[in-house]
Amino acid sequence: MEKIPSFSKNHDALQTGLHECGHTHGVTTWDLRFKKPNAGDFISPKALHSIEHLLATILRNSDKKDCIIYFGPMGCRTGFYLCTVDLDYAQTLALLKESFALAQTFTEIPGNKREECGNYLEHDLDGAKEECKKYKEILDFL
Repeated sequence: MEKIPSFSKNHDALQTGLHECGHTHGVTTWDLRFKKPNAGDFISPKALHSIEHLLATILRNSDKKDCIIYFGPMGCRTGFYLCTVDLDYAQTLALLKESFALAQTFTEIPGNKREECGNYLEHDLDGAKEECKKYKEILDFL
């Protein structure tokens, strides 16, 4: 089998930030890199899960909701993927800055009831908000 594009990159060379991964069938995939790969600092599973709930909710309720295809975590726990249509880098960056700032205001996790989530006990709102704050600081320097 051929290597998929994300496994063909040297992960030791990847840096934190916002990176365009590719553009296929009109969909742009963005790498939201919270952590430097293989550096020993990873997002905890509970915070990762909570960030997914927060940002998926925020993005799908934003004024760009029709441009959002997918938001979800990387298995390596160093960040997230965002798939969009009709958004360039500047628009995506602005949306993410706004979204990660809004995440700081949440006092509960959306979709955190047993009937709404397949692993509703594995969440960490405070940890998620701290990771979102750190990533927003990274975005502010871009």
